[in-house]
Amino acid sequence: MLVARPLRPARPFKPMVRGAVLSLLLAGAVCPSALAGVPAQLDSVALQAYHIAPGPLGATLSSFAVDAGIALAFEPSITQGLTSPELRGTYSTQEAVTRLLEGSGLEMVLRSDGSYTLMLRRVTLAATTVDAPQKHTDSLPPEYPGGQVAEGGRLGLLGNTDVMDAPFSISTYTASLIKDQQATTVGDVLERDSSVRSTGQTGGIVDSFFIRGFPVGEGNLGELAFDGVYGVASNYRVFTDYAERIEVVKGPGALLYGMSPNSAVGGVINVVPKRSLDEDLTRVTASYAQDLQLGTHVDLSRRFGEDRRFGVRVNGRVQQGDTVIDKQSREVGVSAISLDYQGDRLRTSLDLIAQQEQFDAASRPFLIAPGVPVPHAANGRTNVSQAWGWSKTRDQSALLGGEYDVSDALTLFAHAGGGKSNVARLSDQTPTIINTAGDTSSIPGYYKFKVRRYTVDTGARLRFDTGPISHSTTLQVTRYRDELSRGIISGPPILSNIYHPISRPEVDIATPATPKVSATELSGVAVADTLSMLDQRLQVTAGLRKQTIRSNNYDAAGAVTTAYDDGKTTPLFGAVVRPWDHVSFYYNYLEGLSKGDIAPATASNAGQIFAPYVSRQHEVGLKLDYGTVMSTLALFQITKPSGELSGTTFAVQGEQRNRGLELNVSGEAGRGTRLLGGVTLLDAKLTKSAVAANQGNIPVGVPKVQANLWAEWDVPWVEGLTLTSGALYTGSQYVNQANTQQLAPWTRFDMGVRYSTRIAQRPTTFRATVQNVFDREYWSGVASYGAFSQGSPRTLLLSTTVDF
Repeated sequence: MLVARPLRPARPFKPMVRGAVLSLLLAGAVCPSALAGVPAQLDSVALQAYHIAPGPLGATLSSFAVDAGIALAFEPSITQGLTSPELRGTYSTQEAVTRLLEGSGLEMVLRSDGSYTLMLRRVTLAATTVDAPQKHTDSLPPEYPGGQVAEGGRLGLLGNTDVMDAPFSISTYTASLIKDQQATTVGDVLERDSSVRSTGQTGGIVDSFFIRGFPVGEGNLGELAFDGVYGVASNYRVFTDYAERIEVVKGPGALLYGMSPNSAVGGVINVVPKRSLDEDLTRVTASYAQDLQLGTHVDLSRRFGEDRRFGVRVNGRVQQGDTVIDKQSREVGVSAISLDYQGDRLRTSLDLIAQQEQFDAASRPFLIAPGVPVPHAANGRTNVSQAWGWSKTRDQSALLGGEYDVSDALTLFAHAGGGKSNVARLSDQTPTIINTAGDTSSIPGYYKFKVRRYTVDTGARLRFDTGPISHSTTLQVTRYRDELSRGIISGPPILSNIYHPISRPEVDIATPATPKVSATELSGVAVADTLSMLDQRLQVTAGLRKQTIRSNNYDAAGAVTTAYDDGKTTPLFGAVVRPWDHVSFYYNYLEGLSKGDIAPATASNAGQIFAPYVSRQHEVGLKLDYGTVMSTLALFQITKPSGELSGTTFAVQGEQRNRGLELNVSGEAGRGTRLLGGVTLLDAKLTKSAVAANQGNIPVGVPKVQANLWAEWDVPWVEGLTLTSGALYTGSQYVNQANTQQLAPWTRFDMGVRYSTRIAQRPTTFRATVQNVFDREYWSGVASYGAFSQGSPRTLLLSTTVDF
């Protein structure tokens, strides 16, 4: 709660007049319309980048008025003793004013002549104090200039951390980028990141990724984190309707987030949910995607109650129609409700999400027969799946979270939630290309599965000093559980061709039963401490997590066939040195954890349980922040062991080692010009293998080069008009460990335009994007098991957003 000082006696009128005249003259120098009697208004939709340090409120507002081109006059005593917060990012004039005046008890009021003045908000007086409205917005790191990325992100149990203070390479993509990109899924958003490549099929039912050359999400089971915890995100695909930000923390995250449900080690993708805003919001977006995918998205935010402590955010979307892919139609329904309470010490939130997606003739990735060279890709519109095939996915999730400040130094926190997924599909299973002519063979099947996920955690954060050293210590206890039920019945093989698909009669396959096949429980205890020294010029983070893994597999009768119970302690060490405010050097040593294999029935040691696999990362990096442009240069090495069958014995004899260099750049290169891009160079090898001929080969699906560059330019002579463009490049990738079958490198170009204006006094934005402008035919990526996907065809995306 902020307490404003009582107003001092009014000063002579002369200084006030002099200040007003000076403000008007300075505004006129920037905006000639001010001198013409038409000053700039707060409701302008034009966006502008600001980098204003905290300081005296009066001086800050005077400087801001000059930059924004508005006419502002006020009594200096009204801002006496008040300070303004830092303003850093791209905002409209109204948004910038709201942030600068936040907590001051003041508001900017329009006068009859088009100029503005400052006045006290209507507040309740108690003696000589003024109660200002309480800040209710979640403490997300602010947007970086350009608005596409944020200045920091969540680091699991370490909480929100500034990019420059994080001993890791992290990227945080904002709601502004999500809207302007017209991204409907997390996979769409992560096209912006050169360290990430999507291996999911365009027009398919699954989003999966490679980060730093290692798979994430191929086994599904809620592989993405939601608000910092596993077990809540949907099974196959996460939509952006309820996402405020998408964060990527690169490298193994076993200590930060706990062991991932499917043992991913390349990085962690975290979905930051939308929360209610300080200002009420009613936003409607209508969208179109080629051929005839029509959609509507509604986003509502309200706060109410005493001091507006209670908040609600509602997001909903419906989308349906034919897609750009032949024979394919798609229906999507998403609904999400976020409730929150922001008290003086207690903060709680409840997220409820339901989504469903239905495809007719969903696309499938391809396998290739041994010894067959990979043929040239067909056009992305071509669909080998049979028109009678279908897929239905339904997900429901809930997460309850809370924090309580016991004191200024101690905060307790907890989460409890989970999700369930129901998937059913009748379709071709992964088709196999059998010759260079592109002929395929696939086995249709009726496939069903159900997943139930549960998660709970609790912990405490303590801040204290030991002499000149400041500590931020976190203790966390976690428990995650999932249960998988699955069944499939297959039909006779179907032959087709990737260039000239052949329609086949619908097969009659009975509905399969779904017996429970597995149950897994991951529990752990973690502690981490960040030590800050020398005025935060040196920061060291160290921690340990004790992880326990329990898993049972079941036969059709429900009897346990194999049981797994093991654990491991994984450490973390990170250090940050900031010799200057805009320069940060960092190092980290991280470990990732994967469930050890169980020797298969074909092995002479069938049933033997192996200890959890420990992956290790060493990383050094340099970060530069020059106020409007930020870049990260990282050098890393990750090693991951694996089990293999050698002769008749199964043993831990394999190891993949990925070395890499990452360079990422974001921000405003100049006024009205925004850049977001990077390049990732990977040197990946199979350093150990049970097959001697494969040792030293490049692992499946790992290119040597990945590069992205996206740019936006605000056309200076047309207010509100922005041109956008982008390019993605991925080097060649091997489909098999023998390195005898290979996908060609590819480049894709996108272009777009955006126009922001007001229609009937309503802020309105029109967007148009053409993906794959030159309609390039390419194979986009390879999954770790050797299946590869068709690239996106040329696709037109349109949308209109109106704020009411």
